[in-house]
Amino acid sequence: MAVFQCNEVNSVFNHYPERCQKSLLTIRALIFDVASKTEGVGAITEMLKWGQPSYLTLETGSGTTIRLDRFGDSHVAIFFHCQTTLIDTFRTLFLELAYSKNRAIVLDPKNDLPIDKLSICIEMALIYKLMKKG
Repeated sequence: MAVFQCNEVNSVFNHYPERCQKSLLTIRALIFDVASKTEGVGAITEMLKWGQPSYLTLETGSGTTIRLDRFGDSHVAIFFHCQTTLIDTFRTLFLELAYSKNRAIVLDPKNDLPIDKLSICIEMALIYKLMKKG
């Protein structure tokens, strides 16, 4: 697992309830893994935005911010910038995933994470600005 880039992010993860923490840490690791395998993304910058662990492509500017957090009392979510077309695209590709408006994929930490589908969604977010140029 990637080392935390700032203590504040580490602290947020440590304060999540155990049922959410495992899923969120798995998604965090997936973001770094997908980024390392995706051409043009470069290093991921990890920081807090709006009090949520956030992942940015500051080095290359290739993508849009991905944020992680709890969603209500029992779920977790991967948040994407609401002014992108990402969630609409994800809905077209993966009808079976749960969404919150045009801003998040919502997941139940009691269930296995759909890693393959999330990997595709994460990759699309990490290269969103490159796709818009092309």
